[in-house]
Amino acid sequence: MAMSTAPTPARPMRADARRNYDRLLSEARASFADRGTDASLDDIARRAGVGIGTLYRHFPNRQALMNAVFQEALTALLARSRELAEADRPCTALVEWLGALVTHAGEYRGLAQALMSASGDETSALTSCHVPLRQAGARLLDRAQSSGSVRADVSIDDLLQLTNAIALAAEQTPADPALAERLLRLTLRGLKADPADRAPSGRRRPPGD
Repeated sequence: MAMSTAPTPARPMRADARRNYDRLLSEARASFADRGTDASLDDIARRAGVGIGTLYRHFPNRQALMNAVFQEALTALLARSRELAEADRPCTALVEWLGALVTHAGEYRGLAQALMSASGDETSALTSCHVPLRQAGARLLDRAQSSGSVRADVSIDDLLQLTNAIALAAEQTPADPALAERLLRLTLRGLKADPADRAPSGRRRPPGD
């Protein structure tokens, strides 16, 4: 008889384990916001009222804890990408979504650098954040390129690295709160297709959207 290869469903947490998990997430979110993503894991466990071993049972490493903390923001970013997929101005929609990414990456000191590193490391726990964001961004980019408003040689990987770099630059220049917005405006100019380019059908591309 053939053996089933279906994955075994994860068992639900006991009530005390769920309480510990929720407290750890709450304290991690507060610590990351206050001290950055390199905040002490020992301090997070202590503030949650558990031992460091309990933290590691729930979150094997720092990236796993960061991934759990950022799930709410990830859900919001993916929902926003679906809304913008119906926008009348595909290039503007793409840049608006990139701006939302910059805002998210700037919420916690060190997050932009961590996301940049995770983009090239498939073993990182943050990959489960990076992959759906990449897919969502690729759909917006493809729509903007199909409309002729964005250059054909732009890749989603370049754009994601660019947004993280903008967030990192803004993080390191707190005295200039308008820096991220200015850099995003420059990004918009660089994305625009040259009006002289021709669409595949032979028609001239529209000069942006």
